Amino acid sequence: MKTVITIEARMRSTRLPGKVLRPLLGEPMLARMIERLRRVRRADGIVVATTDHPADEPIVALAKELGVGWHRGSEDDVLSRVLDAARGAGADLIVETTADCPLIDPSVIDGLIHTFQTNQVDYCSNILSHTYPRGLDAQVFPVAILADVAERTQDPADREHVSLYIYEHPERYRLLNVASGLDARDAGWRLTVDTAEDYQLIAAIYGELYPANRRFGLEDIVELLHRRPDLATLNQHVRQKAVR
Repeated sequence: MKTVITIEARMRSTRLPGKVLRPLLGEPMLARMIERLRRVRRADGIVVATTDHPADEPIVALAKELGVGWHRGSEDDVLSRVLDAARGAGADLIVETTADCPLIDPSVIDGLIHTFQTNQVDYCSNILSHTYPRGLDAQVFPVAILADVAERTQDPADREHVSLYIYEHPERYRLLNVASGLDARDAGWRLTVDTAEDYQLIAAIYGELYPANRRFGLEDIVELLHRRPDLATLNQHVRQKAVR
């Protein structure tokens, strides 16, 4: 199966507009995420799924500059956008990610893909039970499953949150969650970017770890936050937006 990582990215996010191109050590956040995703050994390609709104022209320009695939589609119907992006890339298997996760760990994604490939399931992720910090999220499922979902629902929430319908219908789809083994405190950290405070934390982590080790992973981040608990307080008050 051809495995393609899709990255949902747009400039007009509600809480922090333009966040996906904010700089991290001199490079756009999306570029840093792509740099990390290129180290996923079990993936065959990357495609940025952005919108057809003029504000997202810079995202397309960056994808072209970095030599990764890109697709433009509906801003609101993200499900169709991702499905069309995956089909355009010739994918059989989608690894769904979002562009607000510049600390995503390639080894975690490789583990999810391997777990999907070695089990008889329709969907595999690390979000059904949150034992990883927010920002390490990834979901793996076949293009055929997402096409099935597209035929079954027009609910706006389902169309905005690509895989929501899949994991809300365990009676229809075979689901599997991968746990981290982290304790509750470490699993509770926010390593995603929705707000200025989130961005401040991620920028601090990059500043501390990247110069010495461009391939730093989750273990390195955990060690840093144990050593520098003051960093984790930067965004501890931020709450994840509910999908419904």
